[in-house]
Amino acid sequence: MRNVTPKVLTGTLASALVLAAASASAQDRSDWPSNFTVGTASQGGTYFVYGSGWANLIADELGISGGGEVTGGPNQNLALVHTGDIALGLTTMGPAAEALAGESPLAPGVSMDNVCALFPMYETPFSITTLADSGITSISEIPDGARIGFGPAASTSDTYFPRILEELGVNFERRNGGWNDLGGQLQDGLLDVIAFAAGIPVPAVSQLEVQTDVNIIEFTEEEQQQIIESFPVSAFQIPASTYETLEEDARAVSMWNFTIAGCDLPEDFIYEVTKLSMENNDRMREIHRSAANSIPENLDKNKVLPFHPGAVRWYEENGYEIPAERKLN
Repeated sequence: MRNVTPKVLTGTLASALVLAAASASAQDRSDWPSNFTVGTASQGGTYFVYGSGWANLIADELGISGGGEVTGGPNQNLALVHTGDIALGLTTMGPAAEALAGESPLAPGVSMDNVCALFPMYETPFSITTLADSGITSISEIPDGARIGFGPAASTSDTYFPRILEELGVNFERRNGGWNDLGGQLQDGLLDVIAFAAGIPVPAVSQLEVQTDVNIIEFTEEEQQQIIESFPVSAFQIPASTYETLEEDARAVSMWNFTIAGCDLPEDFIYEVTKLSMENNDRMREIHRSAANSIPENLDKNKVLPFHPGAVRWYEENGYEIPAERKLN
């Protein structure tokens, strides 16, 4: 907030007040980290765009050095935040639940209890893309032994999408890689299908549309219901306006994403990060339009992690109730 000195104050008094304010500000930040990193995911995915843009917003507005870092996605972000190797990250609620229960594929048996939630991001739809000339127009038409790209190893997509397709009776060869790389492989005929779990629009899919004709495959009503009953996901519709290829909304399933932080980070620092993020949704939407859902009204979508005390303070000051079970003990 900009300080305005009333004209009636003398120059000496005004200068003293300014110096006092500056001193107080410096003192308030004495335990803040000198820099920070936001764990994102691979380039070509929504996490990278969202996380890097959010990191830049924090750095610019709070005057602290920081930026986004390419990672393997939610599972790795949870592990890096838990150990303190990075301060902030992005994750989905499925991997978060597994990590807290000591069931992370990256660290089996380790309960990642130094991870706190900050604010809701958006829903991650699970969607399937193929080349139009593949002739694949439905999940049931994916041929046996199809080469399917599931994103970076241990990502949300790689953790859940293979299980989802196996549940639906699809037999496949599993491939991993960054979304941009997998998009290139699809174009080159090295893959038959890419199974995306990423915020929409997925940059790699938008790029594919520019370069070639694609099919975006939706779930049937029966497939959608079967998956909802078997996995921690919800029904979702990908709006037709998301991609040029879609002529009508596409049926899918989704999982919620939240930003996360080390629970031991200073309360004042996280309070300011939360305040900046929650009070500037217009700027968040400029980073990625999926941030339209990055609002306090979606706090109840976190049914897994405790909220950081700094985040709790901002929410409660602004009239949002945090359930006792979602507060750090």
